[in-house]
Amino acid sequence: MTPPWKARLDALKLRDLGDLFGTKKPVLGMVHCWPLPGAPGYAGYGMDVILENAIRDARALAEGGVDGIIVENMWDVPFRAGSHVAPESIAAHAVVARAVGQAVPLPLGINLVHNGGVALLGIAIAAGAKFVRVCMLAGAGVWEAGSWDEGCAAELLRRRKELGAEHIKLFADVDKKHSVRFPGIDLATHIEWTRFSGADALIVSGKMTGDAPDLAKVREAKALAGDSPVLIGSGATEENVTAFLGAADGVIVGSNIKENGRIEEPVDPERVRRFVRAARAAG
Repeated sequence: MTPPWKARLDALKLRDLGDLFGTKKPVLGMVHCWPLPGAPGYAGYGMDVILENAIRDARALAEGGVDGIIVENMWDVPFRAGSHVAPESIAAHAVVARAVGQAVPLPLGINLVHNGGVALLGIAIAAGAKFVRVCMLAGAGVWEAGSWDEGCAAELLRRRKELGAEHIKLFADVDKKHSVRFPGIDLATHIEWTRFSGADALIVSGKMTGDAPDLAKVREAKALAGDSPVLIGSGATEENVTAFLGAADGVIVGSNIKENGRIEEPVDPERVRRFVRAARAAG
């Protein structure tokens, strides 16, 4: 007989990405916010301009046929980590995400770089998001800016329960881009710890934004993931997405679907259409 606590934890888990996105092997498109207030790149243009650009990109993604959208503070570089993410960034991020969710009727996700944890959850609740991308749910490592960081699962899952937000699913990175795991935490260990810590899905990425992971690494992650879905988290292109989705269960795309394939440019709906068409060819 399954004890009630185990039944409860099992019931929380997302077993099939189709339950959230309504399709097999979903394509999730990125809305990269312009630098938010307080970020070094913020040029005083105000929230209306940030909102205008984010909504334009979201509509281009929807027009191109993606199955879900993730709103991320991509240009708040250099990134703060964990509890050091600034309150003005969190507040602005929530405003943008809410506006995107109201403008485009697709499942909405949030990523707060780096590893926003409980603040990430707060943005998701305010925006009405269905899922979050958690940069480091378990394990420990160092980010490119030099910040040491650790898994946020213990606090995040407790706050999610306290806030009545257990419908928000946790998509967790393993061997995250922009970071190096501490020695002794190999891919198999990181996957085991991340699944144990409550991840609904796992994300595998390359070394930095726009870099593709090795296909062999994706296959290894999928073999280690048990019944957890695995998504590609960076570097997917129209040319490689069919191969990646032969090994993985979904894909997150940002850089490749921008105008001229340049990450700082707006989303190009025609590039989105071509990418989605190639992804669908994977079945």
